[in-house]
Amino acid sequence: MSVIKHRDQRVGVFIDVANLYHSAKNLYRAKVNFKEVLKTAIAGRHLIRAMAYSVRTEGGEEQAFVEALTKSGIEVRLKDLQIFPGGMKKGDWDVGLAIDAIKLGAKLDAIVLVTGDGDFAPLVEFLKVNFGSQVEVIGFGRSTSGLLKEVADDFTDLGDNIKKYLINQ
Repeated sequence: MSVIKHRDQRVGVFIDVANLYHSAKNLYRAKVNFKEVLKTAIAGRHLIRAMAYSVRTEGGEEQAFVEALTKSGIEVRLKDLQIFPGGMKKGDWDVGLAIDAIKLGAKLDAIVLVTGDGDFAPLVEFLKVNFGSQVEVIGFGRSTSGLLKEVADDFTDLGDNIKKYLINQ
């Protein structure tokens, strides 16, 4: 995949925190260095907006994480964790992330989705067709959907440089 990245491009970054968190934890027993991921996503271009989607826990353990992301220039969107009868938990942000990407799509030249979730493949196609946007995906190659890699204009595998993108590996 060959894409053009130049400093005048308006870029938006949409980060699926849970996807990256679980991929890093399961594949490498490490945490993600979101500051470095953001630098790679921006790639010297004009950042319009960077948004991360995460879940508010019952005990508020995410507060330090949220502060760190905010200091890195990432706007954090939080929602409460849903706990269903029987103990099942859900904190899915896929629809929220997709809607924000669509709302901002017309104002962006490049859209970077930081996720490996194949459910976003139709979003990638929609953004490319309807806005003519360059859509890039950043994720861990070993856990990123093959379809998502295929439909994206560019794919960056965080697993190719774990020293840069992971903490405590």
